[in-house]
Amino acid sequence: MTSENSATPIDILTLLKTGDMSMTQGRLRWSSNHTFLVEICAGDVRTRAIYKPRRGERPLWDFPDGTLCNREVAAYLVSEAIGWHIVPPTVLRDGFYGAGSVQLFVEHDPEITYFNLGDYFVPQLQRIAAFDAIINNADRKGGHCLLDKHNKIWGIDHGICFHMASKLRTVIWDFAGQPLPDDLKDAVQKFRQQICDQNSELMQQLSPLISSLEVSALMTRTQKLLHQSKFPQPGNGPSYPWPPV
Repeated sequence: MTSENSATPIDILTLLKTGDMSMTQGRLRWSSNHTFLVEICAGDVRTRAIYKPRRGERPLWDFPDGTLCNREVAAYLVSEAIGWHIVPPTVLRDGFYGAGSVQLFVEHDPEITYFNLGDYFVPQLQRIAAFDAIINNADRKGGHCLLDKHNKIWGIDHGICFHMASKLRTVIWDFAGQPLPDDLKDAVQKFRQQICDQNSELMQQLSPLISSLEVSALMTRTQKLLHQSKFPQPGNGPSYPWPPV
């Protein structure tokens, strides 16, 4: 039997989108929205994944109903387009309870969160902080930073991102007001070129997932980050998610 570790990113996306899905643990009870740990297999290739069906999304006053799974996929697409590979491979597909997002499960130690990470991880955390500013992440909790066995930090739970109004709520304010490192600035500049091209592959992928106004706001936030060349400061409203972990 082989696993996703021996597969290419394209293979993993195909597996997640077309493989046979079976329940392994059922619903994860601590999640505010319906979230299921599943296994997906195709032949002798199999992996665990997180399935979040649209019909299990808790209605929010400030986000359109039934769009959280779309935003999970949009966050993955932006993460890939910018070259930071923060979000695990994520697709939109049908499952036991209808359409929803399906994301590769990251093997990690649940006792390690953002709050346990030392200076060695600063470059990765800076990328996540910049990424959250771009996608307007309204819920970056400490437990949404997963450390895998290769010392790579993955970011998860991006269902409430891409709002048009400023809603950045995160635990990662360590770099607030500091200059954006040159390598991050270069990556953001290349990303900006993609979202400014209406015919780019990224724009074609995002258009069914988030509204045109949200895409425009994504472009505005990207341009603002480049213009200021600094990590954002906390705003006047709530800037930290609750609970923080």
